[in-house]
Amino acid sequence: MGQSQSETEKEVALQNIQELYRKFANECPSGNLHLHEFKRIFGINSDSSEEESAYMENVFRSFDTNKDDKIDFMEYVAAVHLVLRGKLEDKLKWSFKVYDRDGNGRLDRREVKHVVKIIHKLKKHSDPSLKQNIDDICERIFELVDKNKDGQISLEEFIEGAEKDPWVMDQLRLDFRPCGWFLEQKDKTS
Repeated sequence: MGQSQSETEKEVALQNIQELYRKFANECPSGNLHLHEFKRIFGINSDSSEEESAYMENVFRSFDTNKDDKIDFMEYVAAVHLVLRGKLEDKLKWSFKVYDRDGNGRLDRREVKHVVKIIHKLKKHSDPSLKQNIDDICERIFELVDKNKDGQISLEEFIEGAEKDPWVMDQLRLDFRPCGWFLEQKDKTS
């Protein structure tokens, strides 16, 4: 019985992948998702702010694992899997990668402030009454997360801080917008 359940799960996964491929092929007839298409899918256009555009560029780069300036179907499937079914630690590693704009494996105050500012601007779209001081948020994040007080946050500090403190998790979570879109696309294919 356990074996047939496993086969059923594989069938469901295959069916989901086929649905994803149909959606991907429809949205990206070239077989690749380019940055301008990625931005369009997420509603980023010429009216969007520079911060929103920069955020989506960072997200795009994090999914473009082979760094060829396009997302192919395999990268797309990996992104969907991460956003919808990924473990918390994997999502935090992905968030860290988006934050780490210079790719040095450490987050400085400038990088954290940049992304927190973007996240709060995006959150204000859904809650216009949201009023928070970005500098205060960044300062509190560093107080809670930068354990060795070197002015930089390592991946380990980032994961530990986010897992231990719900407020930090809320401030550092990057997947709210992509996750909503992926769920919406999944619902359209169901």
